[in-house]
Amino acid sequence: MAQITAAMVKDLREKTGAGMMDCKKALVETNGDEKAAADWLREKGIAKAAKKSGRIAAEGAVAAYVSADSKIGVLLEVNCETDFAANNEGFRSLEKKIAEHIATADTKDVDALNTSKIGDKTVDELVTEATATIGEKISIRRFVRY
Repeated sequence: MAQITAAMVKDLREKTGAGMMDCKKALVETNGDEKAAADWLREKGIAKAAKKSGRIAAEGAVAAYVSADSKIGVLLEVNCETDFAANNEGFRSLEKKIAEHIATADTKDVDALNTSKIGDKTVDELVTEATATIGEKISIRRFVRY
């Protein structure tokens, strides 16, 4: 069995955004293999997100985006379970990324948005990852593109 050091836990935490104890458990489960531990955390995160899907997400925030040429504007409402999570840096970053995507992708509704891709992941996959990382259900409620 490999020795799990604080530095190993810190490195994995920085790379994945997962909690310290989750990172330590992942490293123990994978015998110190950082790549396998990251995969283990991702699988557990998706499972956690699935458990949270039945919860009510009534808090959240509205993100605004205006294109560089000021010809396209987007208002996006993303919900979560608490206002504390809505002020999380990861939540705000997700909102911004999705709002910019709406401006360039010209999606018509939330269902089409969820299946559209940002890079190599769908918007739905990004929301699921954020749910696992932040620890609360996150959902896109609505958006308007001007």
